[in-house]
Amino acid sequence: MTELTDALRHRYTCKAYDASRRLPDPIVQQLLAALRYSPSSVNSQPWHFIVADNAEGKERIAKATAGSYAYNAAKVLNASHVIVLCARNELPDDYLQAVLDQEQADGRFADEAAREGQRKGRAGYVAQHESAGDVAEWTQKQTYIAQGFLLLAAGLLGVDATPMEGFDPAALDAEFGLKEKGFSPAVIVSLGYHADGDFNATLPKSRLPEAVLFSRA
Repeated sequence: MTELTDALRHRYTCKAYDASRRLPDPIVQQLLAALRYSPSSVNSQPWHFIVADNAEGKERIAKATAGSYAYNAAKVLNASHVIVLCARNELPDDYLQAVLDQEQADGRFADEAAREGQRKGRAGYVAQHESAGDVAEWTQKQTYIAQGFLLLAAGLLGVDATPMEGFDPAALDAEFGLKEKGFSPAVIVSLGYHADGDFNATLPKSRLPEAVLFSRA
C-alpha cells in the first residue's frame, strides 16, 4: 500500500480533541502551505483563511457554534488550530490586477503577450460568471478545493482534522467583519490530535464500492 493510499484510508473526521496537545510549528507551516498552494480556476485564488492558534482566537470562532450548532463548540475550542476558509464574494478589477502583478513578479510570463493572454483569459472566465450571476458560488467551489488539499495534507502529516459546515455564518461575519471585506465563510476546519475518547477514531472507514463509483467512458 502506498503512503498516499494509507493516509487516505486512515484519515477520518475527528470528533473529540486532546486539548493538551498542540501542533508543532513546522507541521502548521506545511498545512498553511497546502492552503496557499492549492489550485484554483484560472489561478484566481479567490479565498482568505482566518487562522486561530490560541484560546482567544478559537473563542472568537466558537461564537459561531452557539445554539443549534453547540455540538461543534468543543471541536473548535479543544483543537490545536482552527481555520475558517472564506470565499471572495466578487472578483473586482483591482483584485485581478493584484493577482496578475504577483504572477509577473513570480516570473510567470515570458513576455508582455503572455501576460496579456493570461489577463484576458482570466477576465473572460470572470465575466462569464458575472453574467451568470454565480461568482460567489464559483469562488466557494474553488475554496472547497483548498479544503481538500488541507485535509489531504493533514492526513499525510498525521494530523487529525474536522471540516465543519455546522456554524452560524452571520456570527462569523459579525465577529470578523467579513462582508465588508468582501468574504463569506465557507467551512471551518479544526486541526490537532484526537482525544482517547474519540469514538470515531476506531471505527472502520466505509465507502461505496469501486464498481458503484467508477465507470469507463
